[in-house]
Amino acid sequence: MNKKYLGLLTDSAIKARKFSYSPYSKFAVGAALLTQNNKIYTGNNIECASYSLSICAERVVFSKAISEGEKKFSAIAISSSKKIFTFPCGACRQFMYEFGKDLDVIIVRSKSEFIITKLTELLPGAFDKQSLI
Repeated sequence: MNKKYLGLLTDSAIKARKFSYSPYSKFAVGAALLTQNNKIYTGNNIECASYSLSICAERVVFSKAISEGEKKFSAIAISSSKKIFTFPCGACRQFMYEFGKDLDVIIVRSKSEFIITKLTELLPGAFDKQSLI
């Protein structure tokens, strides 16, 4: 993990959480995604009354970056409104794997409390393009 960007990513994920649209669950999540070109994108979860149509912060931020032409990523920081370390759901892990199996994943509890892990550790045996051969 590039230490220069660690503080920026954790701060950005915490700030992005403020824009969460989570009127039903009250579970706000923010994410900050670092590209290999050192650009940071932010996103937050967006709920819908039909829960299955809601979208997690991780998929929002990846979609935002990819829609602007980015395809290579270094790290993602994820922050929730809960006082525990909140890891990405299985759907988000699979989605993120498509764009960066070597991604550093920073689980943020506060500006000074976080866990850094690799996406491959969170999703062993992932389904990828090799699975289609």
